Amino acid sequence: MMTENTQCIASALRNAILNLGLIPKVVYQDNGKAFKSKYFQHLDFEEDGFNGVYANLGIHSVFVKPYNARAKVIERFFLEFQEEFEKLMPSYIGTSIENRPAWMNRNEKLHLQIHQKQTDGKIPTVQEVIKYIDCWLEYHNSKPCPNDRSKSIQEVLNSVQRQDINKSALDYLMMKTEGRTINKHGITFLNMHYRSEAILGLRDKIYIRYSLFDLSKVYVYSAKGEFLCVANRVQKVHPMARILGTVKDMEEYNQQYKKQQQIKNRLIKKVKEFYQTEDIPLLEIEPEIIDEIAPILEEEPKPKKERKQTPREQQMNKPFFNSDYEKYEWLIKHGCTNSEDRVWILNYQKSDEYLNLYGD
Repeated sequence: MMTENTQCIASALRNAILNLGLIPKVVYQDNGKAFKSKYFQHLDFEEDGFNGVYANLGIHSVFVKPYNARAKVIERFFLEFQEEFEKLMPSYIGTSIENRPAWMNRNEKLHLQIHQKQTDGKIPTVQEVIKYIDCWLEYHNSKPCPNDRSKSIQEVLNSVQRQDINKSALDYLMMKTEGRTINKHGITFLNMHYRSEAILGLRDKIYIRYSLFDLSKVYVYSAKGEFLCVANRVQKVHPMARILGTVKDMEEYNQQYKKQQQIKNRLIKKVKEFYQTEDIPLLEIEPEIIDEIAPILEEEPKPKKERKQTPREQQMNKPFFNSDYEKYEWLIKHGCTNSEDRVWILNYQKSDEYLNLYGD
């Protein structure tokens, strides 16, 4: 791959185990950041099954000494691969200016014409390169083994006692664990949504285990490490499938809508079954008990005692008056709340109605 990451290291380890037919006891590797990631080295949980890949496979990891090229025995293999394979490829352009092929140098017209005539400007595809590498490995393994000149490299590899490697079990042991929270879309991971009826309606924190070789499903565990379910990836549907989508989008939309309706109907049915009750038979009560409880049932409830309003509340809750004298007596009793009421009292005391009712 173009960069060093967890996925390419896990893929290389898996291919090596399957091709060799053996799970190694020791892995001798570089000091890169991806090699020392939690996916391989550290323990995520104390429970079984949540360890790193090397711990699950029973592999002990050993790292080379930094800045020591002689300790990296794989570099010799890379040198042979470069000299015997890379330089024969038509797309090879060298590793530096001094090491580039002749047809790329200045004024090398003859070499350029020969190169164009032989390759016709074609660049091999990834699948073609894989076939070329397999052919070169077959040639490389046919050479004498450096440790035993009487045998070829392939014969030495064939002499290794193979184990019965189960691909499914190997993929399960190489799964990575990450924490997630269930949302309205289910489980969101790598910009994809995973759903299952077992986690419908939950909004808890969970842990998922996934394989880099099969992202169509994830294994869901509770916060305590208990297995919950297998959540499958949901295919994204065009939001305007009926108008702008293709026939495939429309079919996927109909299937997902039908499944949602089935889940909804099943949930409604369970709720109705839970709240459904049978007719409760009435209890037979003795006549003497009925005579005793009848007065209690017929007794009228006591009226609630109203809270007495404060003088301020009485002033604020001024009633409607039918006559001036009613307003005058109410203001004299409860007081005035503003200057208008005080002016009104002075004017009313000078009126004929006041003189007739209250005198001088």
